[in-house]
Amino acid sequence: MKMKWAVVLCALVALSECLHRVPLRKGKSVRKALEEKGLLEDFLQRCPYNPSAKFNPSFAVQSDESLMNDMDISYYGIISIGTPPQSFKVVFDTGSANLWVPSIYCNSNACSNHNKFNPNLSSTYRSTSQTIAIQYGTGSMTGILGYDTVTVAGIVDTNQIFGLSKTEPGDFLYYSVSDGILGLSYPSISATGATPVFDNMMAEGLVSQDLFSFYLSRDGQEGSLVTFGGIDPSYYTGQIYWVPVTSQTYWETTMESVTIDGKVVACTSGCRAIVDTGTARVVGPTSDINNIFAYVGSYSQGSTDSLNCNSLGSMPDVTFRINGYQFSLPPSAYVSQEGSSCTTGFGLNGNNQLWILGDVFIREWFSIFDRGNNRIGLAKAVHL
Repeated sequence: MKMKWAVVLCALVALSECLHRVPLRKGKSVRKALEEKGLLEDFLQRCPYNPSAKFNPSFAVQSDESLMNDMDISYYGIISIGTPPQSFKVVFDTGSANLWVPSIYCNSNACSNHNKFNPNLSSTYRSTSQTIAIQYGTGSMTGILGYDTVTVAGIVDTNQIFGLSKTEPGDFLYYSVSDGILGLSYPSISATGATPVFDNMMAEGLVSQDLFSFYLSRDGQEGSLVTFGGIDPSYYTGQIYWVPVTSQTYWETTMESVTIDGKVVACTSGCRAIVDTGTARVVGPTSDINNIFAYVGSYSQGSTDSLNCNSLGSMPDVTFRINGYQFSLPPSAYVSQEGSSCTTGFGLNGNNQLWILGDVFIREWFSIFDRGNNRIGLAKAVHL
């Protein structure tokens, strides 16, 4: 009798978990719903009619999300929202914390050429009366918040709050290849306090480790990815250098200095720095960046710079000292060339003293974002 009840209990627990991921529509059987979602076999294996069978309740995984490289300017992957799923290209952004996509309520130009979420087509969508407004360095959005099932890298994240845009003013988002943004920073900077996607994954026990890692390709090549719940050692060489998160807002740490040929040229008294997959360049205070320009032989031209392409062979490394470790960028990492025109990957941040170590830095340094230990791991990226 005890064995019989154990089997029944096992089935109820597993069925509860499966139905949590597969809400039933009216008139649809449990078996049919699980079968359509590919979960029937999993359910039967976990709760067979063998009372001695082992029951493993864990759905935690390590899973890769392939990222498209948009001319080394941004990296985006494809997620789905709703039941049945609606697909969207999103930037996986460690410099923000909210998930949002365009919606059918949006009439901005930026929404006219992107996929738009239609809540009326999703049987699992839940509306709210909450509004959301987010300002980025290169764009903004306003909209409403709702809940639905979000699938990322094959991980089914149920009951996820996200933004449905109603306005996306300006031109930047219009010309962006991606539809929306999936923020991966700390919940403390989330607009309206909405729970970020990765926090929901951790809370639901969907990832095998409370961390994710990024490998970014160069020169527009394929192969970029973000790994949720793990670290793939094939994308880096040597050791992982761990640096502490000093503010659980962005992925922020303390940088001690920026040096060229052993001479401190920027961040002379220490500074704050964030590792940000959503920013293309390495950005710093205007005076510091202009100093770097002078040392590498470039000169400022408004928001960008210019240099002699013939001098690439003699240009120096730019080294960032963080937590006592040296992270260098060779000219091949920070200079881009189009025809006879060359520019660096350094950008001006005005009087803002916050440094942003964007994709120019991350392409050279495989980056791990460890929420479980509030630290950032950096290792030398391997480019095939």
